[in-house]
Amino acid sequence: MNYFERANELKDELSKNRQYIHENAEVGMELPNTCQYVMSKLKEMGYEPKVIGGSGVTATVGNGQGKTILLRADMDALPMKEESGEPFACKNGKAVHACGHDLHAAMLLGAAKMLKENEASIQGTVKLAFQPGEEIFQGSKALIEEGILESPKVDAALAYHVGPGKMPVGLHMYNDQNTMMYSNDGFKITVHGKGAHGAYPHLSVDPIHIAVQIYLGLEEIIAREVNSSSPCVMTIGKLTAGEANNIIPETAEIQGSIRTTSVENREIMVSRMKEVACKIAEVYRGTAEVEMISEVPPLICNPEFTKEILSYMSELDVPGQMGVPGIQASASDDFSVILEKVPGAYMFLSAGYPDKDVAPSHNPKVIFNEDVLPIGSAYLAHCATRWLENNK
Repeated sequence: MNYFERANELKDELSKNRQYIHENAEVGMELPNTCQYVMSKLKEMGYEPKVIGGSGVTATVGNGQGKTILLRADMDALPMKEESGEPFACKNGKAVHACGHDLHAAMLLGAAKMLKENEASIQGTVKLAFQPGEEIFQGSKALIEEGILESPKVDAALAYHVGPGKMPVGLHMYNDQNTMMYSNDGFKITVHGKGAHGAYPHLSVDPIHIAVQIYLGLEEIIAREVNSSSPCVMTIGKLTAGEANNIIPETAEIQGSIRTTSVENREIMVSRMKEVACKIAEVYRGTAEVEMISEVPPLICNPEFTKEILSYMSELDVPGQMGVPGIQASASDDFSVILEKVPGAYMFLSAGYPDKDVAPSHNPKVIFNEDVLPIGSAYLAHCATRWLENNK
């Protein structure tokens, strides 16, 4: 089967699936409508899908012999109101597919249909994974805990992520040498002090003062304790405390994230963040407790597998096909949790408009070019089929 020719024949169906998922966007780990829609489409194709990891969906196709490759698509949205102006904009007013996960799910549905049509020629097993909760960095972990990498055991994994912008469709971006995306360790520090009247601060243990000192102390970790040759980012995005201007509260809360390309720097920064918070609180007669909100490693692709996938992609006659190597993004994706356990690859596909200025991802006004849908579907199906042929 020529997967790209077939994917172009399915373009209207791919678009319909994408727009339904987009119009009915859901967030987090609970995606009941999206899950039901994907399940129903897979059943129409002849699959026997199963729910996994809350609202995730998995199914397999192939002859059940030899090796297994996992194809993953995330399908959760972001919690904001859409302002794209698209006729299929989310109708609930509470979520928007501003990161393209609706396209990912539609592309994998398209690949699933083509793989089922070509099942007799698949020399192994393709496992499909439709994942919830990527935006909150919980989905991959949940799928793994419920056995996505077992029965049958997964030998390799592949995922694509679309990107908006002033780029032509046909462009693909990858990194087969270094870290492609940063780690993400989200944290919440709760500072406990002693409340008092604002007129008598000496009777308090002021958690706001402690929180400010912790903030300043955390800034010094990157400045003085990690290797400056490896990129690191620590951001404090939330600091809250108190209810009134004349009351010293009992507690204060700091939330932030640590991102780095280095496993070693990640370990140093997370460990020192916890130590600095607790020790500074102790110095000022308070206490601090640290809760990790997310724990996502750097996303590192397997070099040999990535090169092999690139060779299969080049076999398809995709208009404007061009690869851009060495891409590194300071954003994060929890597909990295899967790539810690099995060799695999992750790439960006342009879903942009070279002649338009459009909003970036995670913006309520962002729009994506649906011309990428048959390209992504074809890459998924073709690369999985060819990898199984050559890795029996």
